[in-house]
Amino acid sequence: MSIPISPELLQSLASLSPTQLAWLSGYAWSNSQQQNTVSPVVLPVSGVAEPVAARKVLVLSASQTGNARRVAESLQLKLEAAGINAVLIASGDYKIKQLSSEDILLLVTSTQGEGEPPEEALPLYKYLFGKKAPDLNQLHFAVLGLGDSSYPQFCQCAKDFDAQLAHLGAQRLAERTDCDVDYQSSAAAWQDKIIALISELNNTNSANINEVQQSVVAAQTAVFTKAAPFSATLSLRQRITTPEANKDVEHIEIDLTGSGIRYQPGDALGVFYQNAATLVEEILQHTQVDRDALVRLADGREISIGEALQNELDITQNTPALVQNYARQIQNAELDEIVADSTALKQFIATTPPVSVLAAYPHLIDAQALHDLFRPLTPRLYSIASSQDEVGEEVHLTVGVVRFIQRQQQYTGGASGFLGERLPEGEAVRVFIEENHRFRLPEDGNTPIIMIGAGTGIAPFRAFMQQRDANGDAGENWLFFGNQKFTDDFLYQAEWLQYRKSGLLTRYDFAWSRQENEKVYVQHKLRERAQDIWEWLQRGAHIYVCGDAGKMARDVEQALLDIVIEQGKLSSEDADEYLSELRQQQRYQRDVY
Repeated sequence: MSIPISPELLQSLASLSPTQLAWLSGYAWSNSQQQNTVSPVVLPVSGVAEPVAARKVLVLSASQTGNARRVAESLQLKLEAAGINAVLIASGDYKIKQLSSEDILLLVTSTQGEGEPPEEALPLYKYLFGKKAPDLNQLHFAVLGLGDSSYPQFCQCAKDFDAQLAHLGAQRLAERTDCDVDYQSSAAAWQDKIIALISELNNTNSANINEVQQSVVAAQTAVFTKAAPFSATLSLRQRITTPEANKDVEHIEIDLTGSGIRYQPGDALGVFYQNAATLVEEILQHTQVDRDALVRLADGREISIGEALQNELDITQNTPALVQNYARQIQNAELDEIVADSTALKQFIATTPPVSVLAAYPHLIDAQALHDLFRPLTPRLYSIASSQDEVGEEVHLTVGVVRFIQRQQQYTGGASGFLGERLPEGEAVRVFIEENHRFRLPEDGNTPIIMIGAGTGIAPFRAFMQQRDANGDAGENWLFFGNQKFTDDFLYQAEWLQYRKSGLLTRYDFAWSRQENEKVYVQHKLRERAQDIWEWLQRGAHIYVCGDAGKMARDVEQALLDIVIEQGKLSSEDADEYLSELRQQQRYQRDVY
């Protein structure tokens, strides 16, 4: 589709420098993505190479927390700057049966749970690994994986996609690259390599890539993002489980006054946190490092090791690299034996946080070596538990404080301990919004919804109800909620009972796993209500699931499959296809972690 452009606009564009044109291209593209309206248009102007029609590139992002999406967006800008015809699509919006007709596929994917694909990529994953997998002999591809090496199945989704695409006949442009949490430099190197390969195929010039990328970054930092967070204020922290409960869950309210930040129910809040000062001191003690000794960060800055451990490094998550690097430095026979056995190393990492590694094998090392053991600190994402139509310039979170015992000492999680315990009310916390377009209320307020959550997975459903109440939506609302005890762990009990009394909450089913002798979970309640759930689905209901990806979400999905098989009289294969179709229609959405 051609878009008419006035002579006056073309004249104005002609007066701009190449740098100004690059900035404007990135700015316009960023706005088009935020508004979800039309695809970015690249004009054939001086200073930016014209698209070459010889090869067509599909950039497919499969993102869980937003990182893969950002890398894919950057990749598309670089491709277009190099004169390469590139289209960016989120995998959840891609019509998967078109894959066999694509020319070049560049897939940027994260991994979630136990090596599983991100939620939006599940239909594509099932299609490629299913009985109706396509012949991809005409396709060329490359895969970039984003993951976390502290998990055993590091970048497993990228590995699976890469292997299966080749198995189906597609030809690799380049070997897969797997990136850890500090992915920026590795991802940029992969992007440049891929663009050079495609530019060589097209005989195009990629000289403007760095200039465009720098201009786009400058434009995007005009709003509050992960790269430029807002300094908000913790206004309220209130425990919402009883003192007798096994879990400490805190209701958190954060003041966004003056930020202009907007969010929607379903979005997440990114939180930059500080590590516990006592944990920093213990690490320094075990390694005999002076807290004032200077270290050089990855970005070239020099700060004290004490400040780096508290504000810049992830000192709570263990990784294979940390144990292996520390073992090489201290040359301890027992630790060397653990490192040499992959099974023993996996178990050691799962049960031993970094401070316990250093406590078990204390050794004198220098400050820079200590710094280099740890990965950069990355923000934690929390599902937002409020609607702005209800709370205004605030954002609410539901935070389960992680506590555990090691060597007769109690420790807390990095982010959950910061928000739920260490940060005083009235103090600053750096935050940003991570949009989640794959977890949204139906556009039609008359549509019925079924909400399924366990523990702190109740958070987005509180936001959903606030929004539907503010909208005056007439759609029915059914909540399935599970936790340990009705007496101790009924999160936001008064609010849910009020919604039921007012009629906004049409139905509810609660599952308490520790209240009686028999353990009852949400999947049990789903099976008890199979006929009604099927009837709601036939009336167009949307299903939402929020909670633990490893067990809860998996058990819920199996229960839903069983309901579809039983009530719909379908085979297992057809039931799986039914849920896949619901996903593609955005009627089955999950926010799992």
